[in-house]
Amino acid sequence: MINLIKKFWSEEEGQGMAEYGLILALVAVAAITVLTTMGDKLTSIFSEVNSNLTTSSN
Repeated sequence: MINLIKKFWSEEEGQGMAEYGLILALVAVAAITVLTTMGDKLTSIFSEVNSNLTTSSN
């Protein structure tokens, strides 16, 4: 019985998937934070690029 408990305690299968999930969650939170912080600036940059492309093609 003690050997079974030791085997169960030392078994590490499944931990890798949980770690990948935590990393994915951290990256998602970082991306959302950056996009909300820089959202207005990115919108103005894309609008400027769009207007430059529109005037260049005419």
